[in-house]
Amino acid sequence: MAAIRHTLQRDVFQPNDEHLLAIVHVSKLLKKKKTSFLCIAITTEKPICVSIYQVKKTDKNVFKKKRSWMLSELKSVDGKNISGDTHEFDLQFDKVFKWFAINLQERQNFLVVLWKQCFKHLPKQKPQFHNLPEEWIGDTGLFVENEVAITPGYVEPVEAEDYLVLTDREEQDLEKLMSQCESGISNAESFMENLAKDLSILDGENVHSVLASEQQVAQLMVQIEAAIAEAEQVEARLDSYDEILCHIRDTMEKMEEKNLLIEVANQNNQKLLSEVEHVISQLDLPHKHQMALIDSDLTSPHGLQNAVAAGKALLAAMNAEIHPALVRLAAVQEQRKRFDKWKTKFSQTISRHLNNLFIHLGNDAGETLSFHASDLTLPKHNSIHRELEVYTELMHWCKAMDRKAYTALTKVYTNSLSKLYERDIKQFFEEAKQQISGMREKKGKGSGSNQDITGKLKQQAQNFGGPAKSPQPSGLLGLERDQWCVDVDAAERQRFDEVLERALAELEPVCLAEQNFCVSFFQLDVLSPTTKNTQTTLDGLGTDSKSETDAISTASLPLKKMEKQINEEVRRMMGDLFGCLEPELVSFIAYYEKMDSFYCMYVLVRLSQHVMSAQDTGSFLSMSFASALVQVKRNFDRFMQAQLKSIEDTKVNRKSKCGLLPYVANFEDFAKTAEAIFKNTDRRTDLDKWYTKLVGAIFEAILRNAAEHHRTPQEVIKMENFHHLYALLSELKVGVLDGLRKDAKQKYSDALKIYVTQYFGRPLEKLNLFFEGVQAKVAQGVKESEISYQMAYSKQELRKVIREYPAREVKRGLDNLYRKVEKHLCEEENLLQVVWRAMQEEFIQQYKYIEELIQRCYPGSMIVLDFSIQNILEFFSEIALSH
Repeated sequence: MAAIRHTLQRDVFQPNDEHLLAIVHVSKLLKKKKTSFLCIAITTEKPICVSIYQVKKTDKNVFKKKRSWMLSELKSVDGKNISGDTHEFDLQFDKVFKWFAINLQERQNFLVVLWKQCFKHLPKQKPQFHNLPEEWIGDTGLFVENEVAITPGYVEPVEAEDYLVLTDREEQDLEKLMSQCESGISNAESFMENLAKDLSILDGENVHSVLASEQQVAQLMVQIEAAIAEAEQVEARLDSYDEILCHIRDTMEKMEEKNLLIEVANQNNQKLLSEVEHVISQLDLPHKHQMALIDSDLTSPHGLQNAVAAGKALLAAMNAEIHPALVRLAAVQEQRKRFDKWKTKFSQTISRHLNNLFIHLGNDAGETLSFHASDLTLPKHNSIHRELEVYTELMHWCKAMDRKAYTALTKVYTNSLSKLYERDIKQFFEEAKQQISGMREKKGKGSGSNQDITGKLKQQAQNFGGPAKSPQPSGLLGLERDQWCVDVDAAERQRFDEVLERALAELEPVCLAEQNFCVSFFQLDVLSPTTKNTQTTLDGLGTDSKSETDAISTASLPLKKMEKQINEEVRRMMGDLFGCLEPELVSFIAYYEKMDSFYCMYVLVRLSQHVMSAQDTGSFLSMSFASALVQVKRNFDRFMQAQLKSIEDTKVNRKSKCGLLPYVANFEDFAKTAEAIFKNTDRRTDLDKWYTKLVGAIFEAILRNAAEHHRTPQEVIKMENFHHLYALLSELKVGVLDGLRKDAKQKYSDALKIYVTQYFGRPLEKLNLFFEGVQAKVAQGVKESEISYQMAYSKQELRKVIREYPAREVKRGLDNLYRKVEKHLCEEENLLQVVWRAMQEEFIQQYKYIEELIQRCYPGSMIVLDFSIQNILEFFSEIALSH
C-alpha cells in the first residue's frame, strides 16, 4: 500500500499541487469485483482546499481520477461500527455512496483523517458522523495542538528512531562509575548489587532532602498555581483571538467565493453580449436590401444588381450559424418570420419576371435557318443565353431558397425553348433533305417557308415511288445485272454522306452550348444547395425543410453516385429541350434508307465516329446518337441479311448461256462501295464479319447454280465466277478474306483443269488407244524392244494408225473445238485465251507422250507423226487469230 500511496502522490496529486492525506482501497457494495481508491488530499497552496477523490486504475496500469467532491459537499458519514468492526461505510454527498473497504486498518485511518479534516476546516458546517467509536474521535484538543500546518513544499515527517546517543558528560560519568568498581565487568551481579545499594541510598537522601525542603515546595506550588492562573488567562485570551480569526477566515472564504462568482458572472455576461452581437450582425438586414426584396426592379441593370445583392444578403442571413438555444429567442423568431415574408415576396417577383421572359424568348423567332440560306447551319441561340446570363445568380437563389418556384421556372424554360428547338431541328433536317436530293433552289433572305420545303420533299418522295416498307430491290446482290441499282445516283450518295456529317457536326455545338448554359444557369452540377437554419418556428421546419432534408440526404451520397445523379438530371433536362432530336434524326435516316439501303452503311460509320469521339460519353447528345446508332446497326444487319437471302434465292436463266452469276457481278460494285465507306473506320470489323458471310454464301451459291444450269457446263460456270471472285478479292486485299481468296483460286484452277480435260479430251484418240495397249503388254512382261514383234502392235499397224491423223484433219478438229469453247465462255470474263492456252499445253503434253513411246518401243523405225510441236503451236495460234 505504501508503494501505491507513493505512486498516487507522484502521478496524480503532486502535478496538481496537492498532498495525499489518507487512502483506502474500496469497492462498491454491490460490485465487489470492481475496485478503486478513495483518497483525501489537501492543496499545498493557499487557499487551502480539501477534496475527496475516487481514483481508478485503467487497463494500462495508469491511475486516473474518476470522481471528486469538495469537503464542504460532504453531508454525513456512516461508519456502521454498531457491533464490532465492519468493512462497510457510507459517504453522503448529493447522494449516498456505499463502500466496502478491503483493509480495516486503512478504513479506520481514512475515517479518522476525514473526521479531523472536517473538524479543522468545517468548524460551523461539519458533516454528521454516525456509528464511529469514541476513541477515534475523542481528543480534539490534542489534535489541534499537535496538528501540523500544511505549508508549500510540505513533506510528511518520518518517525524518529528509539535509540538515543549518549552525551559526552554522560559518557564520562559512565566511565568514572565503571572505574570505581573493579568487578564491574568481570562480576556483573556484584556490580548490579552495588548499583542498587547506591540507588537506594540516593533515594533515601532524596526523600530526606524533599522533606527538608517542604516549605520551599509549598512556595513552589503557590508559584505554580499562580502560573497556571496566568496561563489560563492567556489561553482564554488566545481562544478569543482564535474565534475572531476563525470568523475572519470564514468571512474571507465567503468573500473569495463571492468574488469568484462575480468573475464568472462577468465572463458569462461578456460571452452573452458577444453572442448576441454576433446574432444581431448575422440577422440584421440593411434597409436598402429590405426595399430591394420588397420592390425589385429586374428590368434595369442597377435594379438587377441591387436585387442580386439583396438576395445574397437574405440567403446569408437565413443560413447563418446560430446556436439552437438562441433560435428560441422571441426576437430571433420574429426576425426569421420577416425573412420568410421577404423571401416569399422576392421569390414571387423573380418567378413572375423570369416566367414572362422565358415565354417571350420561346415565342421570339430569333435566329432561324433562313438567315443561313447559303449553308446548312443550325442556329445556336447564343443571344437568348446572353440575355438570360444576367439572371443566373437569381436562379441559383431560387434553387437554394424556393425549390418549388425553381422547379416551375425550369419547366417553363424547357417548354418554351423546346418549341423553338423543335422548329429549328425540323426545318434543319428538311433543308438537309433538299441539299441531298439536289432540289434546293436559291432563295433570298427570309424567303421560303417550312410548308414549301415540306411540300417539295413530299413531291420528291413521290418521284422516288414513295417510301417502301422493305429495301428497294435495286440494291440486292441477287438481282440481275440490268436491275442492279438502276435508280441510284452516286453523286447523291456522296451528297448524303457530306450533308449527314455536316448535320451531325452542327448538332454537337448547339446541344453542347445549350447544355453548358443549362448547367451554369440552373446550377445542375449541384444536387441540392444547403439551406441551414431555415426553420421559422419552434414547432417545426419552415417552407424550405424539404430542401434541407434533400441537402442532408445528398451529403451522404458517395461521389460516384452523386456524379451519376447529376448526369441523369442534366440528360433529363436536355431530353425535355431536345425531345424531337432523336425522332427527327431517326426519321431522316429512315427516309433515305427506304430509297437506298446503302445509306445505312454511311450512317453507321458517321454516327459511330461521332459517338466514339464524344468527350462526354454520358451527355445527352452522345446518348441520343448512341440510341440512333443501335437502330442503324440493326438496319445494317437487316440489310446484310437481305443480301444473304437474295444470294440464296437467286435463280439462273436456263434458256441462255450462263456467264457471270448476278451476285458475283454485283458483289464487285457492292464491295467497292463498302470499302469506300468503311475504309480506316472503327466499324471495319462489322463489314469484315459480313464479308465472310457474304463470300461464303457466294461460294455455296456458285456451286449450287452451276449444277442447276443445263446449257452451260458447270465447270465453265465455276471457272468464270471463281476467277472473277478471285480477281476481286485480290484487288480488295481484305485480311479476313485471304483464306477465301486462296480457296477461290483453287476452285478456279480445279474447274479449268476439269473443263480442259473433259472437253479437249484426246484429239489423237486411236493413237492413244494403240499405245495404251502397248503399255498393257509392257506391264505383262513384254520388253519394250520386242513390242514391234507383237502382231497387233507391229510397225505396220502403227503406221496405219498414224495415217489417220494427217495435219490438216488435226487442225480442223482443233478449229471445231475452239468454236465449241467459244460458245461456252462469256465475253465479260475474257477467259477464252486462257482456256485455249491450257488446251494447247494439254495437246503438246499428249504429243510428247506418244512421241516418247514411239522412240522407246520402235527405235530406229523412222516412224513419226504427220505434224510436229511447231505445227501444233502454229495451229493454235492461227485458229485464235482467225476468230
